[in-house]
Amino acid sequence: MKAGRSHLVCFLLLAASIVSVNAEQAKEPSAEEVTKKLVRAAASGQLDSIKQLHADGADLDAANKQGLTAYQAAKIRGYEHVAEWLKEEEADTERSFEDPAVYVDSLLGDLSKTDEPGVAVLVARGGKVQFSKGYGVADVGGKVAITSETKFRIGSVTKQFTAVAILKLQEEGKLNVEDTLDKYIPDYPRGDEVTLHHLLTHTSGIKSYTSKPDFMEKVKTAIEPEDLIASFKKDKFDFDPGTNWSYCNSGYFLLGHIVGKVSGKSYGKYLKETFFEPLKMKDTGIHRPDLGLEHEASGYSFVDEKFEDALNWHMSHAGGAGAIYSTVEDLQRWNAGIFGDKVLKAESVAVAFAAAEVKDGDNPLGYGYGWMMGGQRGLDTISHGGGLQGFSSYLTRFPEQELTIAVLHNALPSSGRLEPSQIASLVAEFYLWKEMEPRPAHEVVSVDPGIYAELAGRYDYQGAIMIVTTKDDRLFAQLTGQPKYEIFPASPSSFFWKVVEAEVEFLRDVDDNVTAVQHTQGGRTFKAQKLKEEKVIKVDEEVLDSYVGSYDFRALGKLVVTRKGNHLTAKLGAQPALDVFPKSKTEFFYKVIKAELEFAKDDDGKVAKVILRQGFFKLQGKRME
Repeated sequence: MKAGRSHLVCFLLLAASIVSVNAEQAKEPSAEEVTKKLVRAAASGQLDSIKQLHADGADLDAANKQGLTAYQAAKIRGYEHVAEWLKEEEADTERSFEDPAVYVDSLLGDLSKTDEPGVAVLVARGGKVQFSKGYGVADVGGKVAITSETKFRIGSVTKQFTAVAILKLQEEGKLNVEDTLDKYIPDYPRGDEVTLHHLLTHTSGIKSYTSKPDFMEKVKTAIEPEDLIASFKKDKFDFDPGTNWSYCNSGYFLLGHIVGKVSGKSYGKYLKETFFEPLKMKDTGIHRPDLGLEHEASGYSFVDEKFEDALNWHMSHAGGAGAIYSTVEDLQRWNAGIFGDKVLKAESVAVAFAAAEVKDGDNPLGYGYGWMMGGQRGLDTISHGGGLQGFSSYLTRFPEQELTIAVLHNALPSSGRLEPSQIASLVAEFYLWKEMEPRPAHEVVSVDPGIYAELAGRYDYQGAIMIVTTKDDRLFAQLTGQPKYEIFPASPSSFFWKVVEAEVEFLRDVDDNVTAVQHTQGGRTFKAQKLKEEKVIKVDEEVLDSYVGSYDFRALGKLVVTRKGNHLTAKLGAQPALDVFPKSKTEFFYKVIKAELEFAKDDDGKVAKVILRQGFFKLQGKRME
């Protein structure tokens, strides 16, 4: 189940071919390549690039592989200043737009590969399906194609089903969202302080069990709900209930367990009888490995530039937080039921769509009960994403326009080309661009580059770290696992990306020290604190070499440590290799994640183990001979 903030920061990924601008170098590019660059530049608002291509002889009215001209791409993506310039240059502004499905089909066909994991995508408007199709393969070995009937694990999109179950039980008078947790689990620590409302809105302060470093050690085998709850219920709270917001899978696992206790049925049986069967969602249920599902997608992870079988969860570890499998067709039936008042009373739906308030912090995702309230270019959205090893998903609704988009993908980590929230955002623009507001035309201003050194550093984006660096009087930002992009000044404190519609403001304290950034994107804003800079010390080469080797972290896999110049790299299981830097002779820190390694020797003075610290948790890996 994907961490909440990553639903926001993932928009910084730029995989879609019509929005990224590659520095393709060719001595004599073909007319097709020039057109491709031209339309890409228009689709990302890069007017300077368009002017240069035009000066070099590019045909402003040529269409790319998707059938789009530069003018059309600029209009769809909301770059009115680009469209106006093209109009002034007498580009064709009257060329008709095809059915959006034509462009969507062409784009997804271009992004996907017939022998790799892919996506199923559905678009519906006014209750009628406008587009529904699959791309890529559900099973790489068997080369089984994905269709709109392929079943995927949907991860945290499950949360809205759990929330609706709680609200349905409240309508039936069987519980109340203001009930405290101890009413249902009497021995839960601080259970008299935590309400169901806190659990629903991620404001309970309970630590998310999926963030514990040892969580993955047992995720492949079945577990009873009571045993999983026992594994985290004694953990220290992150904050007092109701005072702050932090995405929490523990809360929704507890809610799914409570649904079973209150209804007298299993969580899965209650959902099936109450929602799935009445809505004719015949391809949806709680995932178990013994179901023998037909048309089920296998999950894959993109590691070291190739796809491999993903860690296969036993979904008893997900429960009400993420255990459902479904299809894009069934998710449309679900959305039609929710927004057509066929599932809950209107007043219950309104409660679910109200962003929770917190006492001391903010609710950066506009989270209600299992949905996030956001926006895209002036239009309201109600959405949620999901992810676990091998699968990622996104289900969004534009309520005023009655438009639903469902995207399911059978890879996580992904190659980046088919990230569901990106696809949903692009598809929405193809269908709704005429109703959307233009994007603001940022103007680069001149600032003293001497301030850039003060802005440089690492900023905590919760699920990732943004590293800001300066080079040659320019400022760059790089989010964990993503490319480095230049950011441009709109003022001495505010900077923006040209490759995506996002901006960041650097915040200072009373002593004028930079302490945080405020990131704005997709209608949402949140703060990310600046992290303390660790000083890298020099360690003798023979000391570094003594740490090289493999360390056994049991179900997490082995940690492979290698030498890289004056520091080390560490690769845990199927994760990519990451640099770690010495802050003492035995302690090393990561720059791209909040974690540390400490090497320890045995009584004979030999390196015997490494300790991984992340957050409040630590794990030990024994050195392998």
